[in-house]
Amino acid sequence: MEIRKEDERDFEQVYALNTAAFKTEEESKLVERLRRVDGYISFVAVEGDRVLGHISFSPVTLNDEETRFTGLAPMAVLPERQKQGIGSRLMAAGLEACKQAGYQAVFVLGHPDYYPSFGFKVAEDVGFSCQYPVLPAYFMVLELSDGSLDELSGTIKYHPAFNEA
Repeated sequence: MEIRKEDERDFEQVYALNTAAFKTEEESKLVERLRRVDGYISFVAVEGDRVLGHISFSPVTLNDEETRFTGLAPMAVLPERQKQGIGSRLMAAGLEACKQAGYQAVFVLGHPDYYPSFGFKVAEDVGFSCQYPVLPAYFMVLELSDGSLDELSGTIKYHPAFNEA
């Protein structure tokens, strides 16, 4: 299995993958919109010509101001290939790419039993809330650059592409 940057040849399979993993086309259509966003980062896990997993990141704002923070969403692995380390490998590649791109922190709205294993902490515990009405345990942050969150607080908003239909 190889982890590499997503490119145009992957688009159709990434669409099908996200639809299968989330059981809706909502995330698949979101990815199509996010690909046009400056600062978008996306990786795929492939075996031969088959896409097994996908992860993407896009810039977020803090209190409606631009930041060097990004949001992880979505991340998906084919249902029949889950729990085989594919998501972990995608996460490692994606986080490293975010660091290399100069992002200082990554926010995620996700399962509180999964993301802490990668170092994510409850965002509310360090002063951040999500634009969406979610339980605090589901909104997390990982600092990529030490001290980048110090003396900051407020509401994190995802790119407007998340709110388009």
